[in-house]
Amino acid sequence: MSGGHRTSDGVRLVRLSALVVARNEEARLADCLSGLAFADEIVVVLDRCTDGSKAIAGKFTDCIVEGAWEREGDRRNAGIATCRGRWILEIDADERVPDPLADEICNLIERTDFDIFDVRVDNYVGGQLVRHGWMAAIGTIAAPRLFRKGVKRWGLERVHPHLHVEGRQGPRLGNAIVHLAANNISDLLLRLDRNTTWRARDLAERGEIGSFPDMVRKIFSRFWKCYVLRKGYREDGLGFVIALCAALYPVIAHLKARLESAE
Repeated sequence: MSGGHRTSDGVRLVRLSALVVARNEEARLADCLSGLAFADEIVVVLDRCTDGSKAIAGKFTDCIVEGAWEREGDRRNAGIATCRGRWILEIDADERVPDPLADEICNLIERTDFDIFDVRVDNYVGGQLVRHGWMAAIGTIAAPRLFRKGVKRWGLERVHPHLHVEGRQGPRLGNAIVHLAANNISDLLLRLDRNTTWRARDLAERGEIGSFPDMVRKIFSRFWKCYVLRKGYREDGLGFVIALCAALYPVIAHLKARLESAE
């Protein structure tokens, strides 16, 4: 793998940009960035960081964007706009790119006619790989992370923003990103609390709070989907907790939007 390519006249060619968006991620950022040397460019977006994230990022790249964004989509779009590569790979600070995936990406972008690809995600809770039962509110098993610049744009929601994609969707990549989703059950519950707070603000802002009975009904359908249809039961107790978090997500967000004042 190579981190740099040049044309015949010596001009550096940026085929692939690796984009990392972080907020106070000094504990995990170095491990993330050290696995991105295969990219021709690393772009790090630092959102309101008050820790040592900037110093760590500076050891791996001089392309650092600092700012303050309330919405996830805005900061990700700022990073995409900064990338110079024809292709962009989006990675979070709690994710790692194993060598087989890096090789697959480098080979793929040289020969494909497609514009965007889903990349599999292997989610770990502590040291345990949890393959089954995930739902977008808590975690995903695949996401459109590899794309040509100009093909993908994030929406304006605070959490889990919608994607606007123009281009040809390719097949899912064979290798997976390693996602350190949580250290333990407490981390999963903290993720639920944080994401429902952001979701509540979006709902209140758009006036789309919905009705409490509808949200309660979703508890049962979402739990069934995660725990049974997506085979969360195969993950023992962790599968149950993940299904429960996914099931409670809509009703907790609804109640926060209705009963708590938006900050």
